Amino acid sequence: MSAGSALLLAVAGIASGLAGSIAGLASLFSYPALLAAGLPPVSANVTNTVALFFNTAGTAAGSREELRGQGRRLARLVLLAAVGGSVGAALLLGTPSSAFERVVPWLIALGSVLILVREPLRRLTEGRLTEGGGLRTALPLTCAVLLVGLYGGYFGAASGVLMLAVLSLSADEPLRVTNAVKNIATGAANVTAAVAYAFLAPVDWRAAAALGLGCLVGSRMGPVVVRRLPERPLRIAIALAGLGLAVSLWLRTG
Repeated sequence: MSAGSALLLAVAGIASGLAGSIAGLASLFSYPALLAAGLPPVSANVTNTVALFFNTAGTAAGSREELRGQGRRLARLVLLAAVGGSVGAALLLGTPSSAFERVVPWLIALGSVLILVREPLRRLTEGRLTEGGGLRTALPLTCAVLLVGLYGGYFGAASGVLMLAVLSLSADEPLRVTNAVKNIATGAANVTAAVAYAFLAPVDWRAAAALGLGCLVGSRMGPVVVRRLPERPLRIAIALAGLGLAVSLWLRTG
């Protein structure tokens, strides 16, 4: 790997860490950077998953204030997400690369649209919480977290957005707290998949190291941004970037 590629991945990692900790869209920056560095799609995906371990470490360090008192809840969510992530990793390892290339743009587009409609989704969530419905009961919440974890282990673009929606339906709390819990839960799915990929998949370790270092810096900064800056401009920018990426990948695979 050239010095230019390493620098590209480090910068993309910082953007990925910020986007992941703020909006749950880390892969929208890290995955295309790995493709630009010359990795094939499946190798790029598994390398990306390994590198994003540093996102979890960074957001955990930066969100200690929001995570205080969340121990029991986090233990339950981490276990569920880890089980789902294991299943997602197994699906990816058994999926032909051609099928993976076709489905990736749709996953990215879905995540980007979810970012754009996040506010209406939150209003719907608040209405359901007021009525006493939603995902307050154990079984629906368990199934939802397992499914999001599965998706996170398979690819993961916008898995944080999906987890944020699920957690918003299950608890009435400030967004910054839900966001911090979301980062740890999705991180559990990611880490579980990363362990499997480290032994069973074509991980590019030099690329993972360069990307991971950038992710650690960006994700450590993310919780500070969530506390201090308005989220709407960031959310719209990330969503538009995601839609642009989806279109680019459609054209490449079409």
